[in-house]
Amino acid sequence: MVLITIEGIDGSGKSSLVSSLARLLEDECPVITREPGSTWVGDAVRRAIADEVDPVTEALLFVADHAAHITTVIRPALSAGMLVISDRYSDSRYAYQQVMLEGIIDEPLAWLRAVHNGWTIPPDLTFLIVLPVGVALSRMGDGRTREHFEEAGFLARVQENYLSLAAEEPSRFVLVDGLKNEEEIAEFVTGSIRDFSGSSRSHHRR
Repeated sequence: MVLITIEGIDGSGKSSLVSSLARLLEDECPVITREPGSTWVGDAVRRAIADEVDPVTEALLFVADHAAHITTVIRPALSAGMLVISDRYSDSRYAYQQVMLEGIIDEPLAWLRAVHNGWTIPPDLTFLIVLPVGVALSRMGDGRTREHFEEAGFLARVQENYLSLAAEEPSRFVLVDGLKNEEEIAEFVTGSIRDFSGSSRSHHRR
């Protein structure tokens, strides 16, 4: 029926928002999923991140996880008329791997899009949580080892990429102020999803 994706840099509050959406939209029986991690390929992705493999291998593992995710979760759920909400999706690749592949592949965004072209399922609506990188890092805390994705300079570039993607598709992206409290954000996104989902149903009935 409708594919909703939640995007943002690490520490933006995506996972907390998705948990709230599962509760607030319980009457819609949404399929809640995420990337990476919904398939066995996600385990390989997490191992690649931990081992800090080369950026091309890492990017292709993310793409493989996305393909398996679509085949096993996204397409069947949409075909069954379900509301699907994914914590990260293809835009994460375009934002994060674009930075990782700079200097390795010419025009990394174009390359990443070409790899996805022809088989990925575009989201109907994407909520992008935006907030200062320093705030995101403080939310992650100082008492744990950070992955290479979780450094200030890197995340700043990733957020710039996200904002560029949003500027390209303003009708799909909804920017969310990540500095607002969790409850306020969850209520806003829930209302937006209900409005969009209702509009989509009306359109299909015509």
